[in-house]
Order: sequence, then C-alpha cells, then structure tokens
Amino acid sequence: MAGRHLNLKTINDVRQFIAQQDPKHVKVGFFDVDGVFRGKYLAQAKFLSALDSGYGFCDAVLGWDVADKLYDNATFTGWHTGYPDANLRILPESGMILPFENETVFFTSEFAGRAEAICPRGVLRRVLNRAEAMGFSAKAAMEFEFFMFQETPDSLEEKGFRDLLPLSPGSFSYSALRSMVHEDLYQDILDTFSSIGIELEGLHAETGPGVLETAIAVDEALAMADKASVFKAFMKVLAQKRGLMATFMAKWNKDLSGQSGHTHMSLWSRDGAPLFYDPAQPHSMSRTMRHFLGGQLAYLREFSAMIAPNVNSFARLTPGYWAPTSATWGVDNRTVGIRVIPGSEKSHRLEYRIPGSDVNPYLSMAAALGSGLLGIEQEIEPGEAATGNAYELDLPVERQLPTNLESAGILFGASNAAKELFGKDFTEHFAASRLFEAREYGRAVTDWELRRYFEVL
Repeated sequence: MAGRHLNLKTINDVRQFIAQQDPKHVKVGFFDVDGVFRGKYLAQAKFLSALDSGYGFCDAVLGWDVADKLYDNATFTGWHTGYPDANLRILPESGMILPFENETVFFTSEFAGRAEAICPRGVLRRVLNRAEAMGFSAKAAMEFEFFMFQETPDSLEEKGFRDLLPLSPGSFSYSALRSMVHEDLYQDILDTFSSIGIELEGLHAETGPGVLETAIAVDEALAMADKASVFKAFMKVLAQKRGLMATFMAKWNKDLSGQSGHTHMSLWSRDGAPLFYDPAQPHSMSRTMRHFLGGQLAYLREFSAMIAPNVNSFARLTPGYWAPTSATWGVDNRTVGIRVIPGSEKSHRLEYRIPGSDVNPYLSMAAALGSGLLGIEQEIEPGEAATGNAYELDLPVERQLPTNLESAGILFGASNAAKELFGKDFTEHFAASRLFEAREYGRAVTDWELRRYFEVL
C-alpha cells in the first residue's frame, strides 16, 4: 500500500480530514532525546481531543536511555518527581498515510509545556527563532550512510551480534551492478519516501559490505530535521519488513569506515536572498558565511556531545576513515571538519562533516546552526583554510574534538554558551544523559577485554 503525504496545515485541516476519512484509530509518534522513534495508536475521539489539548506520555520517555534504563543523575525527571505525564502537541503538517500499513493515518508530535525545554525539536526551534530574530532563515540537507544486513532482530540475538551477513559482500562503492541486482530494494526505498514527501536526491552503494548512502533534498532546516528523523525510523521499518536490517550506528566494525550523517547548510534573508555568496571575497565566502563558519569551529568542541552523542560515535572519529577529528575547515577538502562547497549564488554552502549517522537530527542541526549564529554575533574569524591532509595538522586543544563521550558530556554541561543558546534545563539534562551513557559503558566487559586479559592476567 503506497503512502501519502496529506499536505495539511492547520488543526482545522486535520479535523476536516478525519471527518471525511473517519479512521477508527490514528497513529501518533515522537522522537526522544536519543532520536529514538516512539509512539502509539489513539482512538479517533481521543485523537480529536488531543488536537486541542495535546496528549500525554509518562515523562520517563525523556528520562531513560536507548535500552529504557532510567537515568539516575537527572533533575528534570526521575523517581523524585513521581514520573508525571509529559504533554505533546500534534503537528498538523506532519500528517501522512503510512506506507507500511493498511491506510493508517499518522502524525508526529513535539513536547509542550514543561517538557518543551527538553524536547529535541523544541531545542532546534529555539535556535531557528534566534536566527529569525537576526534576520535569517536556514536551509539544510542531510545525507546518511547505513549498513544493510540479511538479518533479523532474532537472528542478531541468536548470533550474539557476530558473523553477521551483509546485504552484499566486499567494498564496491557507487556500484551500478549492485544497485541493479538489488533494484527492487532501491526502487522500494525511493518510492516509499517519495510517497510521504521525502524526496531522496540520490541513492547508491557506498564503500563497505552492504552499505547504502542517500541524500535528502534541501529544505528549510526544521523540515529537514523532521524528514531526516522520519527517514531513519522508516528506513529501519522498510528493511525489517523485507527480512533485512538497517543500522545507523556510527561504526559497527572496527575494520570498516564509519557511517556519516553529513549536513549541508546555508543562510538566507527573510525575502529569500542567499547570504553565503560574495564573488568579490576569497572562495566567494561572504562575511556572514565566514563568521558563521568561525562560530562552528569555535564551539565544535563544547557542543560535541550533540554531534557525537553516543559512546560508539567516537569510534568513528579516527584519522584515515573519512571522519574528521578536529575543528578544521577547507575548500572542497574531505579531510576537514567543515567543508566549504563552492557553487553558484544559490548552491554555495557549508558541509558539516563531523556527525555520524547515529545523530539525533534535531540536536545535530541545532548545534551546527546555533554555533554558526554565535559566530555571526561575535564576528569570529575561521582562520586559514586547511589544504592537503588536515589529519596531519598540529592543532591546539580548543580545536580538537574530545576523544570520548564522558569528556564531551562534561564539556557540554559546563558550557555557558550551550545554556544560553539551548536553554539551561536542556543543557543540564542532556549532559547528564551523556554521562549516564558513558558510565553504563564503563561497567561493560567487552570481547576485547576478555580476549586480552582472561588467560594472561
């Protein structure tokens, strides 16, 4: 059954649609702090009531990790609060007919009321409100690499996550052969997302066994984060319905390159004029673009927890594996953290290359745009462009990324810029969540440790 984007704009539009279609139930969902997709079915009457007053989830959904283990170090929610409901508002513009189910109507939501301070979508909206107050709008595009496996959740457990069978063996980047052999899968991906209003500009095989890469067509920044979040969640659904699995882990195998979540972005005026292009300046970079880039570089270390949010994120950030390790920039240089992509007046842009595919798109976008806005406000210069291999540069500590999640969480929690830009409540809560995740990892006994120490010590 093909999906369909409903092109609704207002609560009234939604009410009229529901009255015409008369669905018994409507599916609603949201994305939590880690970008995990969660939701439930609502009876039609309950859904209609929720259009006006919202609906609730136990706020534990903002107070636990990806394995539903409750944080023991957070103040926003915990046993000390009694875990009350958090309210969510339905987003009318998100309405669609799901492409996987029998004409199921679906809407995404964002947190409201007290929980809005912690809501990832709310964090990005606050950054974009700041941009609007400065006279800017932001456009963005995201691209994701992801590994596909001939596995199921059950087979992963049975195998202990070892000896996994990829969609195809070996490395064969941009392979026309592989894309034709798996043409039905590729076409299913393209058609599925097109049907719900997510246009994929490209889809191809990437380097590594079973790796695919796609790019989502440019849109306004908030709409892009919405689309990227839905893409990641629904790509997993599409795969599992075909007896496959897609993973967006930053790095699932130490011997293979990690998976990127690069973000392209540019600023525009309120009347639709591009603001990054100035042919009279070096590399056609306008003053606005230069300072925006300067801010991204200056705050990359402080905001790294939003860009590399998981323990595994840092396994990807290693030299020689197509992932940057420091706050560097260059012109059409893929060894740097932020790449200037020269183009026409409308296509001149920055590529933020630090995020892996494991990011929460709302938070990585908020960090990338927010740091750029601080750069404009503070007129931060980016310094000289890197040429050649940026991995070989000897950079000061303030331009180096932290090497693990614990360090990133500490830096983020102590950042006054983060508190001012994203809100004190969010900064403290998100920092606590990253430190909890790092502590959970510190308790783990890995295969590496067993092989290294079991016999000899």
